[in-house]
Amino acid sequence: MEHTKKDWNEIKSNDSWAVFKIMSEFVEGYDRMAKIGPCVSIFGSARTKEDNKYYQLTVDIAEKIARLGYGVISGGGPGIMQAANKGAQLGKGASVGLNIDLPFEQNHNPYIDPEHNLEFDYFFVRKVIFVKYSQAFVVLPGGFGTLDEFFEALTLIQTKKIAKRPVVLVGKSYWTGLMLWVEEVMLNEEHNISPIDLDLVKIVDTADEAAQIIEDFYRSHSLSPNF
Repeated sequence: MEHTKKDWNEIKSNDSWAVFKIMSEFVEGYDRMAKIGPCVSIFGSARTKEDNKYYQLTVDIAEKIARLGYGVISGGGPGIMQAANKGAQLGKGASVGLNIDLPFEQNHNPYIDPEHNLEFDYFFVRKVIFVKYSQAFVVLPGGFGTLDEFFEALTLIQTKKIAKRPVVLVGKSYWTGLMLWVEEVMLNEEHNISPIDLDLVKIVDTADEAAQIIEDFYRSHSLSPNF
């Protein structure tokens, strides 16, 4: 028992020093992202192959967003993330990758601008950077990580921790079932959200629709970093 207590104290000591690593990731992320200008975050699966319809759709969306004058932020890896960065470069916009060290499926893709390639050890720091510098969130089909990023952004807007931003789900066949559950169970049966919360999300099928939602929103809203 004494040995276990000693080990626990060593872990707590290491936790204290980890604060400095966390701070360094925030400082570097803030410093480098602040120089880029308005961006849009695109979320989606790392496992999506180049022959998947959502890969090319993501390329098209990112290209259109870049031509509107926004940088494009992805998670830096393969799949939908790679497609987002590819589209950003095709559209002559800033192509940003927020890479995370993972035991599988994550290597930075070749379409990230070298000066906009950031590396993270901590998911929560990376998510803060995603949110702070994004003027909109475009969500393609993905897994648990994509859902985490989607609901994080949605929660921050719902609770007014950040200003209202467009949240666009792309792929009606993929997302409609989830949003029906949100409406029928979360809202109507359990009353865990308000009817107005459903208006925070738009579901589309095309690149033109996704880009148009962002363009229309910023005709009447100002561009600014979050928090």
